[in-house]
Amino acid sequence: MAELCTALATHPHLDSVTLAGCGEPTLARSLGPVIVFVKRVFPEYSLSVLTNGSLLTDPGAREELLPADRVIPTLTTASQKTFERIHNPHQSLTIDAIIRGMEEFRAQYRGALWLEVFVVPGLNTTDEELAGLRSAIGRIDPDLVQLNTLDRPPAEGWVEAASEAELERISRVLGRQGIEIAGQRLTVNPAIQAKTRSADLVRATLHRRPSTVEDLVRTTGLSGAEVAKILGGLERAGEITSRRMERGVFYSICKKPEKPERM
Repeated sequence: MAELCTALATHPHLDSVTLAGCGEPTLARSLGPVIVFVKRVFPEYSLSVLTNGSLLTDPGAREELLPADRVIPTLTTASQKTFERIHNPHQSLTIDAIIRGMEEFRAQYRGALWLEVFVVPGLNTTDEELAGLRSAIGRIDPDLVQLNTLDRPPAEGWVEAASEAELERISRVLGRQGIEIAGQRLTVNPAIQAKTRSADLVRATLHRRPSTVEDLVRTTGLSGAEVAKILGGLERAGEITSRRMERGVFYSICKKPEKPERM
């Protein structure tokens, strides 16, 4: 709460306050109170929640999300086999139950429901896969479907990005209104780092996701020169690594080696 108050103290212009985090937001016990707090203290802001959708099977989790202005769950497939291949989920999770949870949430929810479809070429791009996705999307009835694909270093090395042509084809196959191909639509925010050390701001952003210099400029409000200087220092200190991809050089926090368990 304190971090939010610091960041929003000057009431900067924002498209949305988005709750995402380094893990699944709906697993946080504080999610409901945080949503209520933001809507009460900063009512001028739209509030969005990104989720993998796995806990939309739970009535309590659905209830906590109802005050949000926008909820964006992810759906990659309607097939259990493909679901397990892409997400490596806990054995108790089934894609059928998750889709039913999304349907039930849609019936309760009065805000904007956007559905992210993350495209993984060769896995959820076959005719059979797309037919299953089309049926599931029809049942969930979101306000918007966003087709997305890899544009930063993946957690698994075998994941590849879909081409623009492939995304356009999938959009046509899904064949419904309200489909967009997600792109680089980041907007430059004014500096909201008041009372926050710039290096800590960059470090916190990289803990959430690998980013380019341009990404960091847009999301932190820092200048390109400031970001480059901070990244240089973090790289020399061994805190981050860099990797060149099609969209540019991505910087990531180094993973600390796990400590061996004591016998």
